[in-house]
Amino acid sequence: MRAIHYIKYFYYLASNWDVAIATHILKHELRGEKKYGIDTTGADKLESLSAKGIDIDHSTIYMPASYDLLEEVFRKAGVSEFKHFVDIGCGKGRALCVAASFGISKFTGVELSKEFCEASKRNLAKMKKTFPAIEYQIKHNNAFYFDIPEDADCIFMFNPFDDVIMSGVVENIEKSLSEHPREMTIIYFNPTQQHLFLEQDYKLLHHQQWRTYLEASILKKSPGIGQG
Repeated sequence: MRAIHYIKYFYYLASNWDVAIATHILKHELRGEKKYGIDTTGADKLESLSAKGIDIDHSTIYMPASYDLLEEVFRKAGVSEFKHFVDIGCGKGRALCVAASFGISKFTGVELSKEFCEASKRNLAKMKKTFPAIEYQIKHNNAFYFDIPEDADCIFMFNPFDDVIMSGVVENIEKSLSEHPREMTIIYFNPTQQHLFLEQDYKLLHHQQWRTYLEASILKKSPGIGQG
């Protein structure tokens, strides 16, 4: 069954991008799922949410970030130093699980799909067996209405929605920073709405891209810059 799952994902990637990207990603899917012992592979157009009457007009298709890009960018961002890692649009929890392996102990995931929330909890429960110190919450919530925790210092996103929702998310982040000034790092994969952060005086510390799909940015804002 898992083999069929991987084959379907390969053909999805190949048909939407190209064979080179599909081959690259699938190689790391097989390695990463085995390494971390979790189940996060696949793509989902969120049609099940639409069938339930949930508005997905501003959401993008679910796809997990490639393991190799996650690991490389997390190292560049110094993820192990962060106190509270928040994944907005956490899907099945892949980024949270990889971050746990880097030594972070406190996580919050936010996800519109209840099914994905449950998958995240299952995957993090597996990680907790290896990293018993981790603490996590998975919030079944629309990101537009999610209040950023006052101690969150790193927010991860993989292009989870369009500029309508992202504008609200940026506003929520800025409100949290105004009320509780601190340094904030944004790790943003496929950063289509990156300009919204740059307009709020975030500094682009790092950007990398391979082909069309594998792209990531690291942005940071320090206390006192545009806060208060």
